[in-house]
This record gives sequence, structure tokens and C-alpha cells, in this order.
Amino acid sequence: VQLQASGGGLVQAWGSLRLSCAASGRTFSSYDMGWFRQAPGKEREFVAAISWGGNSTYYANSVKGRFTISRDNAKNTAYLQMNSLKPEDTAVYYCAAGVDAADTLATSYDYWGQGTLVTVSS
Repeated sequence: VQLQASGGGLVQAWGSLRLSCAASGRTFSSYDMGWFRQAPGKEREFVAAISWGGNSTYYANSVKGRFTISRDNAKNTAYLQMNSLKPEDTAVYYCAAGVDAADTLATSYDYWGQGTLVTVSS
């Protein structure tokens, strides 16, 4: 499956952005989806994940209550709604897909998008 992340940009603190991850290729609805991010000089970290059917979601403590992951299997797209953004949310955000992968481990995911940059100014 090929993944294309989009929706990043520059936003002021406390603003909102919605990231999209469009999938093509194999059956999107078969895959759990995850979002990860990597800030300059830091390791890639888990942000959120959603099961293939959308029934289960998982969040990093740092984004819980501010970010919402969702998916539309009819549109082969996953989303990450980010509200109340903070400067520390600045990073390249990556979407990922995997089978039985709705967890926090990057190694659980088989396919990765190219990343989209989110910059939050103070």
C-alpha cells in the first residue's frame, strides 16, 4: 500500500490543523493506521493509532485530549485532527499502515508515508 500524507503547515500556538493520509494499492480497510512524528534532533515517536475498523484508538499521553485520529475506509484516508497545538508539537508527521499494528511501536507498521511538516509558532 502507498501512503501520501498531507495537511501540514505553519500555525500559531493554540491553532488547529488536520492531517490526511491517503492510501492507494491494497485494501486500505485491512490495515491499522498510525501517526508518528519526529522533531529535529529527536527520535521518531508515536502519536496516535486506529484499528482497521475504527473501533479502537490509541494516543500518546502528550496529545491525548487535543488530537483525534479517525479514518474513512470508503475514501481510503486516515486523518489526524490536531487542536490546541503547542510549539512542542512541531515535527514532521508520518502516517503508517500495518496489519495487527494498532499500537505504539513503529516496528509494527509495514508501510510509511513521506511525512508532512507541522510548525507551531509561539
